Amino acid sequence: MESKAGWHFVKATSNRKSPAFAEALQDIAKRYPEANTIHLVLDNLSTHSRHALEVRYGVRAGRRLWRRFTPHYTPVRGSWLNQAEVEISLHSRQCLDRRRIPTLDKLRCETQAWQKWANRQRIRIRWRFTVPNARAKFHYQPTDFTRS
Repeated sequence: MESKAGWHFVKATSNRKSPAFAEALQDIAKRYPEANTIHLVLDNLSTHSRHALEVRYGVRAGRRLWRRFTPHYTPVRGSWLNQAEVEISLHSRQCLDRRRIPTLDKLRCETQAWQKWANRQRIRIRWRFTVPNARAKFHYQPTDFTRS
């Protein structure tokens, strides 16, 4: 998702393996042909790597595609802060609504319909949890952490 623009990109795949990740990045790169750098926020799933692109498209093409991206990996224990998790939750509640979708084709159809609706609505995530708020919430004191 592109949170500030309210643009959602949803792709239903049969699994979360490297080829599906590589194809998703290829799709994103095609949507931004003029961009020098595309920033990605990723969790630490093992398939979220340059290697996935090299295996799918070959070393040269995979590295060329990977160079267009700047990955930002979320902290292992901080995924609850991740906007992607919020996006997944929105999609789950608004599109799937606890239904069992019988086939991948039906899931893709439902997902595409939700994506079109969400993009027309320009639904944005307004992140209100700032650094000062986090420090207050978690009772952070600058003296709590000292360098040795």
